Amino acid sequence: MFNEFKKFAMRGNVVDLAVGFILGGAFSTIVKSFVDDILMPPLGLLLGGVDFTNLFITLGDAEYATLEAAQEAGAATINYGLFINNVIAFVILAFALFIMIQGMNKMQEKKADDTPEAPPAKPRNEELLEEIRDLLKKG
Repeated sequence: MFNEFKKFAMRGNVVDLAVGFILGGAFSTIVKSFVDDILMPPLGLLLGGVDFTNLFITLGDAEYATLEAAQEAGAATINYGLFINNVIAFVILAFALFIMIQGMNKMQEKKADDTPEAPPAKPRNEELLEEIRDLLKKG
């Protein structure tokens, strides 16, 4: 059973999937940082100084200045600003993966076009005639 698992795990597809999963996690961290730290601050500034991380609705009567203050007080909140950040990060990540996969597909098409096709098989009667010719040359 262990040998079967080892054979399964060491197949190219499983290893490729594992590498892709790890790189995807790292890439999503980069995209999230790009959205949170680079894209959203100027967008918030253009929208009148809005800080998307502090856009929330408190479920209850209490009022809080920041999301952090509401969370420290243990208030239930709907954090729609963080949701907007995550949606934007998802769209950027999905678009980047789309571009990457599209490029990989084009490379595979070119690779398939570069490989020469095998010449069509000769008819059986031609093969027999060539064999007879070769036998006559020897004899």
